Amino acid sequence: MKAIILSAGQGSRLGHLTHDRPKCLIEFAGRSLLDRQLDTLAANGVDDVVVVTGFRDDQVEAAIARRSGGPRVRTLFNPFYKVADNLGSLFMARHELAGDVLVWNGDTLVSDGLMRRVISNRGQAGICVTIDRKERYDDDDMKVDVGEDGRLRAIGKRLSSGVNAESIGLLAFRGDGAVRFRRAIEGAMRMSEGTTIWYLRVIHQLAQTSEVWTYDIAGEQWGEVDFPQDIAGAEALCVSWDAARVKAEAA
Repeated sequence: MKAIILSAGQGSRLGHLTHDRPKCLIEFAGRSLLDRQLDTLAANGVDDVVVVTGFRDDQVEAAIARRSGGPRVRTLFNPFYKVADNLGSLFMARHELAGDVLVWNGDTLVSDGLMRRVISNRGQAGICVTIDRKERYDDDDMKVDVGEDGRLRAIGKRLSSGVNAESIGLLAFRGDGAVRFRRAIEGAMRMSEGTTIWYLRVIHQLAQTSEVWTYDIAGEQWGEVDFPQDIAGAEALCVSWDAARVKAEAA
């Protein structure tokens, strides 16, 4: 399986933390967010990774060059990162959308166990959005309306009814799913609003006319790094994951 990591953004909502470095290079317990994503993929047998860069791509390239071991990493530069949302990044990487592939937001940390479940899940072919559930959803959550059969009925930050889950920013494509998504991306980018929308808007549109599935990872650990208040929680997660890994290696 291949993975595409979307790491073009600056992360301006994090203030001084990303003044001169991209969000994906913020460190948690001594390792950058990008390093941790690549380590998680390596731990689960993913050896082909494409990182879409943008803001301070030179720093991202240098960070990847310093790595030893792990997956083979290629980069694609998104020259439109200042004016286009993440649909633009996927448009630049559209030729990588084939076969079994993961699409992972560059600001989301997940445990090795969560990734293992997503990769091993073959119950839903085509397009599968990884979701979690909680009692309340805020304005910034990527809210999801999931049917009883697990099909995605709607997704978006502005959903006002039927919300019963949130996307964690990790999608799996199998079978014809990646090709369907690629064609939909190409169509969306031909529209006047193409550079202003999230790629999950395209997923929402696909769900209105074809099958898009969800995979519930309730109980697994993950975190999104979007605001300064997210830093402490992400740090705590990484410390606990590192401790568990050391304990397992010593056993």
